[in-house]
Amino acid sequence: MAEENGAAPQPPTPPRMQILGQFIRDLSFENIAAQKSIQTQTQPDIQVQVALDARKREQENQFDVIVKLKIESKTKDETPQPIFLIELDYVGIFQVENVPQEQMHPFLMIECPRMLFPFLRRIVSDITRDGGFPPLNLENMDFLAIYRNELARRAESKKTADA
Repeated sequence: MAEENGAAPQPPTPPRMQILGQFIRDLSFENIAAQKSIQTQTQPDIQVQVALDARKREQENQFDVIVKLKIESKTKDETPQPIFLIELDYVGIFQVENVPQEQMHPFLMIECPRMLFPFLRRIVSDITRDGGFPPLNLENMDFLAIYRNELARRAESKKTADA
């Protein structure tokens, strides 16, 4: 369907994202097994917690996206013993354009962490290997599910606070 002036309608401009930089903001690795002389021959129980955050930067269309990982490894004994603990804050600086304001928050909390994940996986693998353990290869993360769970958790806590 042509517009009144005879020109074809312009297709919407696709979103544009560029990673301007990325860095480790905070990193802690504790080899608890070595400190406490814990011997383990079994496959460890590994728990991964993920938190996401995003902040607008002073420059136009630029955002910091922070992925916080907490990885705890414990023995699978009757009384689990900690093996190691990793806490990692990884930041990506993104230039994001052509994203409607109402879609910006989900875009920053889903698409941007998805772009950072391969780098996070490599860091975790290197840290565990350098710490004296087999490299831990994180499974792919569903950032959409993480985002939805966080929205549900916030809605539930708001209901509880309002009650």
